[in-house]
Amino acid sequence: MEIGELEADTNHKFGAFAHTRLSKPKTLCINTHTFIFIFLYSLYQKRVTEKQTNMKTRGLYCFLVLFFLGFQDFVQGRLLAGSKPDRDDYAAYARWLVSQNSWGILNTISIELEGAPFGNVVSFSDGVPEKSTGIPYFYLTTLDPTARNALNDHRSSLTVSEYPLGTCGKADPESPACAKITLTGKLVLVDANSEEAEFAQTALFTKHPEMKGWPKGHDFQIFKLEIEDIFMINWFGGPKPLTVDQYLKYKMNKFALSPK
Repeated sequence: MEIGELEADTNHKFGAFAHTRLSKPKTLCINTHTFIFIFLYSLYQKRVTEKQTNMKTRGLYCFLVLFFLGFQDFVQGRLLAGSKPDRDDYAAYARWLVSQNSWGILNTISIELEGAPFGNVVSFSDGVPEKSTGIPYFYLTTLDPTARNALNDHRSSLTVSEYPLGTCGKADPESPACAKITLTGKLVLVDANSEEAEFAQTALFTKHPEMKGWPKGHDFQIFKLEIEDIFMINWFGGPKPLTVDQYLKYKMNKFALSPK
């Protein structure tokens, strides 16, 4: 494609994208993507209107614009490292869902609510980029009900959705076309002096760097979910048959986030 054709095509796409992004007066905040878009768009408009703009400059800005339009695989500041597995490969899909997500709803048996279920938004990690395990690790404090509940009654479940990954298209979060998985088991403390604790801390701090600065006086400890049951829906037809053994033994490649 010639530079002139590329520029025309880029300008058309950019204009449509601008209308989508900038014509919402009720939006009160600007996310990172929109900020980058506004910055690039302003530079682009300035440069293409200057008489001295040369072909190389025009080509560079067309490239930057098209690169940004391909930026949509970025989710919550990170790039999705692997494409979605075949939905009929249940173990691969389940491991992909867990490894790609960074938070979910962790449910415990409430002490304060006399045994009623209590759901809480928590961050988690199942491993470092080169070594995903499928086992969710958590960094929790007993100042929060979730950790207190787990120490009293280990029964727990973690639910994550494909929706935050931005790969559900127009499907509603409750639609079977937008995958969801619930891991049920026991939420237990990890021995602080073990190699597993060292691995889990590295996994958590890699995925959630802010955790490193959380108050030491709040006595954060590492927990893990010992999985006993898996409920996953990633398409119509009800829950998919998947055992814990199949889930845990599924081999990821060396980058961990892109299933074989």
